[in-house]
Amino acid sequence: MTATGKPARSAWSGKWAFILAAAASAVGLGNMWRFPYLAAKYGGGTFLLTYLLLVFTFGVSLLLLETALGRLTGQSAIGAFKQFGRKYAFIGILASAVPFIITPYYCIIGGWVTKYAVAYLVDGPAALADGGGFFTGFITSDVESYLWMLVFMAVAFAVVALGVKGGIEKANLFMMPALIVMAVGIAVYTLTMPGALEGALYYLVPDFSKFSPELVVGALGQMFYSLSLAMGIMITYGSYLDRKSSLTQSVVRVGGFDLGVSFLAGLMIVPAAFVAMGSGEAVAANSGPSLMFVTLPAVFADMGGAAAAIGFLFFLLVLFAALTSAISLTETCVSIVQDGAGWSRRKSFAVVIAVVVVAGIVVNMGYNGLSFIEPLGAGTSLLDFFDFLSNSVVMPIVALLTCVFVGWVVKPKLIIDEVERSGPFRLKKPWTVMVKYIAPVLVVVILVAYVAQTFGIVTF
Repeated sequence: MTATGKPARSAWSGKWAFILAAAASAVGLGNMWRFPYLAAKYGGGTFLLTYLLLVFTFGVSLLLLETALGRLTGQSAIGAFKQFGRKYAFIGILASAVPFIITPYYCIIGGWVTKYAVAYLVDGPAALADGGGFFTGFITSDVESYLWMLVFMAVAFAVVALGVKGGIEKANLFMMPALIVMAVGIAVYTLTMPGALEGALYYLVPDFSKFSPELVVGALGQMFYSLSLAMGIMITYGSYLDRKSSLTQSVVRVGGFDLGVSFLAGLMIVPAAFVAMGSGEAVAANSGPSLMFVTLPAVFADMGGAAAAIGFLFFLLVLFAALTSAISLTETCVSIVQDGAGWSRRKSFAVVIAVVVVAGIVVNMGYNGLSFIEPLGAGTSLLDFFDFLSNSVVMPIVALLTCVFVGWVVKPKLIIDEVERSGPFRLKKPWTVMVKYIAPVLVVVILVAYVAQTFGIVTF
């Protein structure tokens, strides 16, 4: 029985199953298409050092808070906050809204990645390196873009359908090591090419002249969004964790995994830009879909006979990263419905599938049938709007409310006691200061900065 008196819920087979699943959730598209861009833009090693510091202070502190809250209550986000009084359920409702907003559009982008992985085998690298025409034609198509979205969804749903142990654990046990092996392999191959070592030095050696408040805010936002914070995932995954597993060791390892994959992504992409274009400016000038689907195919096309193999392996790697995150988002949605409605897992899963598929179709129409809707100004789409709503608005608000709730309402000792169930918590005093005072300020900085960026007031 859990703390709520309900029948025992799904559970991880052990500590490492949780660590791998949480790390798989954290490792996603942002690691691949935004981290290298920020590192290239903000002085390489200077950005890396700043990011490292933030991950193991602010990031790990919030990971620990959410995981411990989930394990303490044995519930997903809504139930976790509601256990302390119905008036606090709204925090869980906001947190639970995030995966329902993100999952549909994340699966659309996952469909893009799936298409590109296959296209390297079917169409060849030259067809994809046409300055963006291939990409634009694909995402605006009336049939093909929907088809690949549904293919990606089907794979993610199939894994979640097999359950926590039979599906998610086994999938992560295969995809995460494969992802790391492919990343290392591509990075090593790239570094053997003429000009690549210069790119590696650009990426690794700190340029402290580029240190600025913008660098710190960029690193802070990247870390916050990359670690699956404030979207109910870590609370849900924590609720599946046994009482014996050390929370402090687990969250530090999750942060380490995320940092490691981000580092490898930069080591693949930044030197590759040097090989093809002689500088890192191609990376620093592009981020997001532009970097992933326009710039990098042009880079790969210049790799001669290895172009098709490198392009395919790269997009397969990105596909695994996208799938692991989509799986965790879907599982969180299922857990939220199951806990909130009291339904069986099967019924809850069916509802989630229906919601995600319908929402995905509507959002994808923003590139064709509903392209006339430009919610954030000229050139923006429905996907841009929902990404802004979830990442730049709701998630920072949820993180702020969570810090205030734990730091000032139920008090940090509640979480500290849960952490100490499974081992010593030597840094509980600095953690308390972080949650009560520092983290709320940093979250407000993220909220203000990224809303301002969306409306063109500042750029990161």
